[in-house]
Amino acid sequence: MRKSKSGSVFLCSLGLTTGLVLTSGVTPVLLSPAPAIAQPAASFADVQGHWAQDYIQALAARGIISGFPDGSFRPSQPVTRAQFAAIVTKAFNASTERRAASFTDVSRSYWAWSAIREAYQIGFMSGYPDGRFQPEQNIPRVQVLVALANGLGLTRNAAGDNLSVYRDADQIPDYARASVVAATENRIVVNYPNRADLNPNQYATRADVAAFVYQSLVSGGRLQAINSPYVVGGSRRAERADQPGDQGPIEVRTSRVQAGAKLQVRYAGAQRILVAPNETVPLTLTIADDVRGLGGQVVIPQGSQVSGQLRPAQGGSQFVARQLQLPTGQRYRLEANSAIVRDVKDPRDTSVLAIVQDAAIGSAAAAILSGTVVPGRRITPERVLGGAAAGVLVGNVTADRVVVIQPDQDLDLTLRSDLILR
Repeated sequence: MRKSKSGSVFLCSLGLTTGLVLTSGVTPVLLSPAPAIAQPAASFADVQGHWAQDYIQALAARGIISGFPDGSFRPSQPVTRAQFAAIVTKAFNASTERRAASFTDVSRSYWAWSAIREAYQIGFMSGYPDGRFQPEQNIPRVQVLVALANGLGLTRNAAGDNLSVYRDADQIPDYARASVVAATENRIVVNYPNRADLNPNQYATRADVAAFVYQSLVSGGRLQAINSPYVVGGSRRAERADQPGDQGPIEVRTSRVQAGAKLQVRYAGAQRILVAPNETVPLTLTIADDVRGLGGQVVIPQGSQVSGQLRPAQGGSQFVARQLQLPTGQRYRLEANSAIVRDVKDPRDTSVLAIVQDAAIGSAAAAILSGTVVPGRRITPERVLGGAAAGVLVGNVTADRVVVIQPDQDLDLTLRSDLILR
């Protein structure tokens, strides 16, 4: 989908700074301070007839959430940051985006240590400036939405805001407005009892989180939509959620590209790309040919942009896509990757000199090449990818080989999950 996706949130009202997310995800137990015993969905006596019953039962059936030993679910109980971290790591099969962090208030013996660590690595959550995570802090609804939007790499439609669907839009913190717009456009927001009331700063309940997470999975094409009158529609219809006669979910036309589809891409920057086998480099590619959905209509036009990273893979390099941007400006989380490129060369090979002339070069690869002497010339790379990160990458160079990538041949993508476009 990220993006570079950002899992950080600027919470000025709470004394946080950019890069520190006050968010969470989905837990195997929507829960108590320790993992609860899983209960069959139908045994939750306290959710029968509840507005979120279908969401809760569906996630429980998939092992994403569970109840308590007494057979209850306690849908009105608030969710802590640790519990939300456990939920997202269960719900979303996301790739690692950053190195693990250590938090001063989360020891290895803490029940959610591994979940918090993973939620941070996949970009859904971060900590506070003082190095704490505050795992027992209850998480507000707006922070859940920001976490899901950031973790899933969702961005607002370039067309505009449309927070006017909420009567309490003025209560949405500034740092969260763009993420709430993105969540709204992707139909992640579920408001009970009135769709027009977001209640952004109210603590998220276990029922709220179940609904938000379920809708996030629907948005990603992983689950079927539940017909609920409390789902807030996207920005495609500029109307208030409490407008007379508007009692059901807003209809949004969708297109699907199935997992396994091939996306042909091109790279405008150079004929070749050189990276070190242990190097990660951000990269943007262009869709070379129209991609059609199940009905034969064009759903991804030629010229759409795919952003992601070249990453180390089995001694070579592989492009992992994170976000698709259509020519209209709409952006979607994209789970796709190229084949692994294993054309690895010794910089002293005489053929490398000709390759360097028309190549875009990763900063770690540039460090390897710099000063390398081939017959008749010393290699001095000039076109370096990575920008400000070059100094960091150079310091981590451990390889003495470079991977040679021909982007127009090597980087065509395969979808790893269905892509739903609205």
